[in-house]
Amino acid sequence: MNILILPGDGIGKEVTAQAARILKAVLGSEATYEEAPIGGEGVKAAGTPLPPATLALAQKADAILFGAVGLPGDELGPRDKRPGLGLLTLRRELKLYANFRPAILYPELVDASSLKPELVRDLDLMVLRELNGDIYYGTPRGISVENGVRVGINTMRYSEPEIERIAHVGFKAARGRGRKLCSVDKANVLETMVLWRETVQRIAKEYPDVEFRNLYVDAASMELLRAPKQFDLILAPNMFGDILSDAAAMLTGSIGMLPSASIGEGNKGLYEPVHGSAPDIAGKDIANPLAAILSAAMLLRHSFGREEDAARIERAVRSVLASGLRTADIAGAGREKVGTAAMGGAVLAALR
Repeated sequence: MNILILPGDGIGKEVTAQAARILKAVLGSEATYEEAPIGGEGVKAAGTPLPPATLALAQKADAILFGAVGLPGDELGPRDKRPGLGLLTLRRELKLYANFRPAILYPELVDASSLKPELVRDLDLMVLRELNGDIYYGTPRGISVENGVRVGINTMRYSEPEIERIAHVGFKAARGRGRKLCSVDKANVLETMVLWRETVQRIAKEYPDVEFRNLYVDAASMELLRAPKQFDLILAPNMFGDILSDAAAMLTGSIGMLPSASIGEGNKGLYEPVHGSAPDIAGKDIANPLAAILSAAMLLRHSFGREEDAARIERAVRSVLASGLRTADIAGAGREKVGTAAMGGAVLAALR
């Protein structure tokens, strides 16, 4: 097992170090590890957010553990130097098209959720985000001057095969959960989303055992915050999935609790916490590493089929939360806060 570690920027370095610590404890000598720069660190090392050497390592790795990318003022620099481009390019180059983002509210964190306990208790939903298409990758794109006026252009684009591919993944995943799938789009306004809706509806007929419905994204976002437990699996295009999964994070008490798995052809996958690089708290030992640690559990489950080891990590996280340990983002009033390394150490101890 060859695992590539891409810590990235900001708190990515801190939380990934704790997740790698857990992986190494579980796998021992069964795995080998390499580390490489990406994002702002990639620009520093090689002048590009995804150095060729990093991409080469990613292509040969069996699985990738990723931290976060982003630095203050990113949006002001040349596009080819922006840290986020490194991750976008890596997803596309490795054809990581299916992004699983589970939103699970641990019982110990019910009071940390942004909604009333009765609305979120026992919450367990999955946002499946298509990751290789949509406005993030469509062309033409850019900023130009037309008749003396600056114009910005981005293109929302999907092909029917791209939609079919992610729809099949969604329905198969729903079969392993609560057999309910809600497809999100904006078909009342966008032709791209008309194609999305028509294609997903057609694929749905192949899965009669899965309860299926469509929702416009604005309605879905309101329903997610009004009655989130009505959802089991939400299937979404790239941009809408990005937004909805971040909203779902607050239902669980903190974005620091949400792992994700980006899966491509075969078992290769990239595993990352949903949160960003949070440069304002980087280096302060206060970032929540649990999303990164839970991403390591997803790595073991999806890339290596190590279900028992994945479950073992998840039980350890639950045990640590039950003991009362909290980082600042999930501490609430009156609770003692522990740092990033201390939380990682507690999970490590709970594994034994």
